[in-house]
Amino acid sequence: MARARQSQGERRGGDNATGEAGGPRPGGRPRDVAIDEAIILAARERLIRDGYSRMTIGDIASDANVTRPTLYRRWNNKFDLVVAALDYGFRKQRDMYTVDLSGLEPREALVEAVRRLDPAYFNPDAMVLMGNFAGEAIRAPELLGILREHAVEPRIALIEEVLGRLRDRGAVDAGVDTRVIAMMCFGSYFAAFYAGEPKEEIPERVVAVLWPAVAATPREASQG
Repeated sequence: MARARQSQGERRGGDNATGEAGGPRPGGRPRDVAIDEAIILAARERLIRDGYSRMTIGDIASDANVTRPTLYRRWNNKFDLVVAALDYGFRKQRDMYTVDLSGLEPREALVEAVRRLDPAYFNPDAMVLMGNFAGEAIRAPELLGILREHAVEPRIALIEEVLGRLRDRGAVDAGVDTRVIAMMCFGSYFAAFYAGEPKEEIPERVVAVLWPAVAATPREASQG
């Protein structure tokens, strides 16, 4: 699970800005997984609609049709709940970070990898979530750190890995800076989002521009 140090204002109580407080309550019965998921999904929806600073434990409990004591028996405060909500999404999308290159031509393999870079590949609201956490970089930098570790770096690593494997096959120039290429590919989705352009053609368009620069020359390919 994603872990991070709590921000100073979140160490006690649930909603720093609203004065809501609470702590873990001992319970004799096993936790209901359905209730856990309802709370998690409500928290994720509030993150999208309100952002971290404005969302409250009371609103989340209401949306999930549970009481605040029920919520506090599971998470100490808002920060811990949000970390759990993020982890829920990360676990759902882990399988997307692998690309089977068998049967794919080198250029097609890179196109498929770039397609999976899309922050909204799994979650259509991911762009909004990422924007919210960027906006919280001063108030809650730990959340941006979690996002960077579990949502950004795995995507960049995916492109680096695919380029590395293609380089081993002699299809990509040995001198290519794979990390810079990966960040350029990832950034193209944010540029399209803010420019209001459709994202569906991004993989093909980006690779059409990059492939001539990264592909090995015929001589290099024959030597590989």
